[in-house]
Parts: sequence; structure tokens; C-alpha cells
Amino acid sequence: MSSPSLVQNSTPAVLLYKAGFCPYCSAALRFLREVKKVPVREVDLTGDDEGRVELMRRAGGRRTVPQIWVGEAHIGGYDDMRALDARGELDPLLVAAGLR
Repeated sequence: MSSPSLVQNSTPAVLLYKAGFCPYCSAALRFLREVKKVPVREVDLTGDDEGRVELMRRAGGRRTVPQIWVGEAHIGGYDDMRALDARGELDPLLVAAGLR
């Protein structure tokens, strides 16, 4: 399996690391796609120990999923994303990343 940092996509997107059955991952995907209407690139870490190590490196030691990036900005997990949205700070990040 390729390392998540090597995943490339020329279309601006939100990057979401997920694993197996994860209700918070599903909720984050649904919110981003259906409410915010932005493309989401998923990296499934199920059974990918090397990918987990890479996630922890990129996410400052966080190992839980989902972990979400908007452009180059790491915004954290589902609760972090919803808190950003409640404060009105998520949409400006989406705009800055070229998603709006």
C-alpha cells in the first residue's frame, strides 16, 4: 500500500484519513460532501501500519481517525471540524483552499 503522503491529486480537495468502521469518519464524510459540498479524498488506514505511522507524523502525534486536512491546514478530527464550522472558521479555509 502506498504511503498516504504520496497520494497526489491535482484537484483541490479535503484529505480525510479513515479506518474500517468508524462512525465519526462516516459523519465527517457526510458533512463535507452533503452539507459543505466539497470533494473529499479518502485515505483508508485499515490494516496499514506504515500509513498510521505517517498519519501520526503528519498530525502531530494524533493517531485517531478521522484526521482531516483542508488544503495544507490540518484541522483535526470530526469534533474539531464541527467546532471550526460553528465558529464560522471552516468556510474561509475551504475558500482559501480553492474549494469554494
